[in-house]
Amino acid sequence: MTEPVGAVSRILIVDDSPDNRLLLQAMLTASGHADLLLAESARDAFRHLGMEESGGPDPNIDLILLDISMPVLDGLEACRLIKAVGRLRDVPIIMVTAMTDPAFLVSAFEAGAIDYITKPVKKVDLLARVGSALKLKKEIDRRKTQEEALKKSNAELRQALQEVKVLRGFIPICMSCKKIRDDKGFWQQLESYIQKHSEVLFSHGVCPDCYQKLSEKYVGECTTDDQAKGESHAH
Repeated sequence: MTEPVGAVSRILIVDDSPDNRLLLQAMLTASGHADLLLAESARDAFRHLGMEESGGPDPNIDLILLDISMPVLDGLEACRLIKAVGRLRDVPIIMVTAMTDPAFLVSAFEAGAIDYITKPVKKVDLLARVGSALKLKKEIDRRKTQEEALKKSNAELRQALQEVKVLRGFIPICMSCKKIRDDKGFWQQLESYIQKHSEVLFSHGVCPDCYQKLSEKYVGECTTDDQAKGESHAH
C-alpha cells in the first residue's frame, strides 16, 4: 500500500456523482488521507478554492481530483480556469475520466492536468498517482520557500550594503591640513577616507583658483632663482 505523503496534505475531490465522490473519499481515507474536501460541481470547487467573487473559503489545497464529465462546466474548462489563478497554478490536478481516447487525454494535459485516472477507479492506481502528485507539490512548495528566503536574504544584503556605503554622523577633520580622523584614531587624507567608506572614485585635477595660486608661486620661485643666479655671476 502506498503511504500518504504528509498527514496535512489536503485533497479536493470534484465529481458530480455522489457515489464517485464517496468511493474516492473511502479509498483515500482508508489509506490515511483524512483531510479531504468534496465538491459536486466545478462551481462548488471554485467556492472551496476561494475563486468566487463573493469570497468564501480559501484553504491550502495540495491536490485536486477533477472529474471531466460534469454538467454546466466540464472538467477541462474548470481546469483551465483554476490554472489561470496565480496562487493555484502550482496545485496538481489529476483528471478522473472514463474516456481513454488519446486526443481527449492530450486536451486534459493541455488544460493543465499533470495526470489522469480512468474509471472505474482502482485503488492501487489512485494511491500511486495521488502519492506522486503530493510528492511533486511538496517539492514545489520547498523550492518556493527557498526562493522566497533567497529573495529576502538578497534584499536584506542590498539594504545592508547601501547603509554601509553611506557616510553618516560627525567626522573629525583637521582645520589645517583637512585630514580626517577615523574611528581608530588614525588621521587619513580626505580622499582615502571617503574611498574606504563609500563607492566614490577620485580623479585628480586642479581648480582655477589653485591653478592661479600655483602659477603665481611657480613664477615667483623662478624669478627668485634668476635673481639669485644673477647676483652669483656678478660676484
